[in-house]
Amino acid sequence: MEHLTISTEDSHYPVFIGEGIRHQIEQLLPESYDKIMVITDCTVEELYLKDLEDAISPNRDVFSFAVPAGEKSKQLDLFFECHTKAIENGLNRRSVILALGGGVVGDLAGFVASTFMRGIDYVQIPTTILAHDSSVGGKVAVNHPLGKNMIGNFHQPKAVVYDTQTLLSLPPVEWRSGMAEVMKHAFLADKDMLKQCLQLPHFQKVTNETLITLLKKGIQIKAKYVQKDEKEQGIRRYLNLGHTLGHALEAEAGYTHLSHGEAVAIGMDFALFLSQKYVSNASFPISEYRNWLTKQNYPTTVLENYYIPSLIERMKSDKKNEDEQIRMVLLEEIGKPMVFPFQIDTLQNELQAYRNEVKNF
Repeated sequence: MEHLTISTEDSHYPVFIGEGIRHQIEQLLPESYDKIMVITDCTVEELYLKDLEDAISPNRDVFSFAVPAGEKSKQLDLFFECHTKAIENGLNRRSVILALGGGVVGDLAGFVASTFMRGIDYVQIPTTILAHDSSVGGKVAVNHPLGKNMIGNFHQPKAVVYDTQTLLSLPPVEWRSGMAEVMKHAFLADKDMLKQCLQLPHFQKVTNETLITLLKKGIQIKAKYVQKDEKEQGIRRYLNLGHTLGHALEAEAGYTHLSHGEAVAIGMDFALFLSQKYVSNASFPISEYRNWLTKQNYPTTVLENYYIPSLIERMKSDKKNEDEQIRMVLLEEIGKPMVFPFQIDTLQNELQAYRNEVKNF
C-alpha cells in the first residue's frame, strides 16, 4: 500500500493507494466516529457497498444513501435529500460521511459534509480513475444549469482511501474520463510522465502497476498546487488546464452525452492549439496527442455538434474570468503553465479556427 500526505495551511491528511484496501477501511478511518453515513451511487452500491459495510465493525452505527449514477446527481435537490437522510438518521458533529464512488459522489458528499451542521468530517473512497484528481484538494460542489460546480465550497477530507481494485470494473468511458486528468497532470508538470502516457497501450491493457505509478504521480502533482494555493487564488488555477472549454462542452451536452474527462481532453487540445499560436515558440506534441486521442477512442469530432456562440456564453461564466475577458490556462512549455486573457470576439474566432483544423484528425 502506498501512502502520501496532503498538507495545506489548515489541514493534513493521508492518501492511501493499494489493491483491496476498501476491506481495511475500519483501520484507515482517522478517528472513532459516533455514526457513519455512506453516500454512494446506484452502480457502486451494487458493486462495493457490502464490502465496505462488512469491513466496518458491527458496533458502529452505519447507514447509506445511494443517488443515481452520473453527473445529473450533482444538483441541489439530491444535495437536500442527502441532508434529509442525515437528519433522519441522527448524524451529528461527531459523525463522518464516507464518499464511496467517483467524482460526482465525492463532490456531492463533500459538499454535504461541508454544510451539514456547518461542517463535519468526510473520507473520500474513490472508485474511478477520474477521482484521483477530484478526491484530493477539498473542492466540493454541485452544478447549476448555467454552469458546472458553481455552487460549492472548499472542505478538505480527513483521508482518501483509494482501492485500485475497484478500477477493474470501470467501462471504457470512465477510463477515457480519468486518464484525461492523468494526462493533464503530465502536461502541467512532468515531461517524462507525458511521454509515458502518450506511449500507453489501449487502456484495458494497462497494467495495475503502471496505473498505480501514474495515479501516484498525478496525486503528487495536484498536491503541490493545493499545498501552495488551497483556495484557488493563484497557481491552483493551473489545474484547470482544458477545463474552460471542457466545462462548456459538458454543459452544452446536458451532463449526459459527454463525460467530464472526454470534454477536458478536447479542451486540452484547444489549449495546446492556442499555446502554440499565442504564447510560445516551444514545440508541443500536438500530433502525438491527437493520435493518442484517436487511439483511445475519445470523441474527437464532438465540437462539430455544438454552436460556437453558445459555447462562448458558457465559457464566459468560468470562475477565472476577469474584466470581460475569458482567461485560459495555456502552456509556455510542458511543465510551465500560465493564464492568458482573451477578448470574447478573439476567442470565438479561434474556436472556429480550431474546429476547422481538427475536423479530420
